[in-house]
Amino acid sequence: MRAALVHYWLLNQRGGEAVLEALCELLPEADIFTLFYDPARVSPKIRRHTIRASFLNPFRRYYRSLLPLMPIALEQFDLRGYDLVVSSESGPAKGVLPAATARHVCYCHTPMRYLWDLYPDYLREWTPAWKRPFLTPVSSYLRLWDFATAARVDDFIANSENVKRRIRRCYRRDAQVIYPPVAVERFYWNAPEDYFLIVGELVPYKRFDIAVRVLRLRKARLRIVGDGPEYRNLKSLAAGSAEFCGRVSDAELRELYARCRALILPGEEDFGITAVEALASGKPVIALGRGGAVEIVPAAEPLGGVFFSTPDDQALARALDQFTVCEPTIQSSALQAWAARFSRAEFLRKMRGVLLRHDGAAPEESGSYQR
Repeated sequence: MRAALVHYWLLNQRGGEAVLEALCELLPEADIFTLFYDPARVSPKIRRHTIRASFLNPFRRYYRSLLPLMPIALEQFDLRGYDLVVSSESGPAKGVLPAATARHVCYCHTPMRYLWDLYPDYLREWTPAWKRPFLTPVSSYLRLWDFATAARVDDFIANSENVKRRIRRCYRRDAQVIYPPVAVERFYWNAPEDYFLIVGELVPYKRFDIAVRVLRLRKARLRIVGDGPEYRNLKSLAAGSAEFCGRVSDAELRELYARCRALILPGEEDFGITAVEALASGKPVIALGRGGAVEIVPAAEPLGGVFFSTPDDQALARALDQFTVCEPTIQSSALQAWAARFSRAEFLRKMRGVLLRHDGAAPEESGSYQR
């Protein structure tokens, strides 16, 4: 069986790339197709595969602006001769054109949020006024294309119950839930220092601005790991009250988790790998009570942190007050045991079962297509 892996772009090493690494382990001879590829930004496990980037790759520095051209680039990939195609999707990766006899499995991190559930926010709040007249027709075209390409998928795998609901709402397709792999055994606990932690790409929908404002007013220490288009805005908002760590090594990140008081997740996450990493470090999570976080963070015993109901400053401030009260009762070892259910071994076991099911069968024989 010849297999192809399709990943939206290889420009970072984050949660999506951790999924791709695990898929590479399951399909060690697979070729990888991607829109954009920077070898220096991905792991050796991924680089050892044959990687084919799209014709857009020379312009990868501007990848965020090239979304309207991505459907054309994806459909240019030649997937003839592959029996199994596995797309890793939170951008438009599932839009490839597999052979008629191939099986296409899509591991969906989320339907593109800037086209679907977050589109009003991007249109009215996070896009400059001069761009909005262009965004409207382009987004309408891309939503139609995104919906249509769901018919090219035989089996959808969702990374959470949250994303399963989105897939059903956006594509009218059912999905099996398999949580993404987290190397929980690599994380460890250390005595907490007096700081809170944020980890993630600095983009508007993660709402890191809420945490920056609240912790600045409370004169509480905040460390922020990550980079992205919101960096300058957050830096200005912090006014020196937060430490911006940028991109850090895996070892540095584990140490930051190990010594923090808690991780803060102010926005709705598709799944929330950072929450799992915090729990695996024996650290609680202060999170917006929506999305993947409610599937990860235990609200009862073992107490894994505090949820707040709305993404605003007042709600987060109340959650911090509540956390201060319950912080002495949190049991680090219990949180680490809880995090084991999101292990890499669990992901590999469940995905292996999916990929070997009806191995080599034609799409119409798999019984998974929903008309």
